[in-house]
Amino acid sequence: MKLTGNTIFITGGGTGIGRGLAEALHKLGNKVIISGRRKERLEETIRANPGMSAVELNVQDPASIKAIAKQLIEEYPDLNILFNNAGIMQPDDAAGVIDEDVLVSTVTTNVLGPIRMTSALIEHLKSKEEAVIINTTSALGFVPLAMTAVYSATKAALHSYSLSQRYLLKDTSVKVLELAPPSVQTDLMNLKDNPRVMPLAQFIEATIKVLGTDTDEVLVGDAKILRDNSGPNEGAFVTQFNDMMSGMSNGH
Repeated sequence: MKLTGNTIFITGGGTGIGRGLAEALHKLGNKVIISGRRKERLEETIRANPGMSAVELNVQDPASIKAIAKQLIEEYPDLNILFNNAGIMQPDDAAGVIDEDVLVSTVTTNVLGPIRMTSALIEHLKSKEEAVIINTTSALGFVPLAMTAVYSATKAALHSYSLSQRYLLKDTSVKVLELAPPSVQTDLMNLKDNPRVMPLAQFIEATIKVLGTDTDEVLVGDAKILRDNSGPNEGAFVTQFNDMMSGMSNGH
């Protein structure tokens, strides 16, 4: 994708990977609007980055998504990139009793949130000459981490959804990218000071480089190893499979 001259909306842009990418894209000369639930984090981020904007959004709430999408289209008519980045990760016990709150909040934020957000903005994005949807999944969507089984499953679901979305939008001006980070030093699972995972600044720099290419999947660091486990030709196979099924349903 082109890295400059865009109007970009990033969910979960007040902390971690979201904030890092928002700041990097802002510095490249894009108009960046971030969102999140924690007002103080949003304010702190835009104070540190003059010219960046913020809106409060609860991605677990369909009414909030609808209202913010309407506001974005009115206030930022040039909006051409949606970055579905908001996500939560908590440990669970797939071998025992799953905490209902963890289950519902994780699935609602990580799967329903991006689907609803894209749905609310898709017709606007289709009207643009060049538009991009970026879905942040995870390397754990390819190879799950058993202690966060629900989180891993939600990222696998969003990966699958991204493949379908890309296929269905292939003849439009909207490109669908998937960003699948490896473990990165952020607040997620208290990894901020873990020396064994990728430093945030290093991840952001590598990710921006790959974003600037024409790839569909943005993979850096250890994410490449985990992705290859499920087969690098998956995308071509998805297209072949869907073309065949489409032909069958049309009576061909």
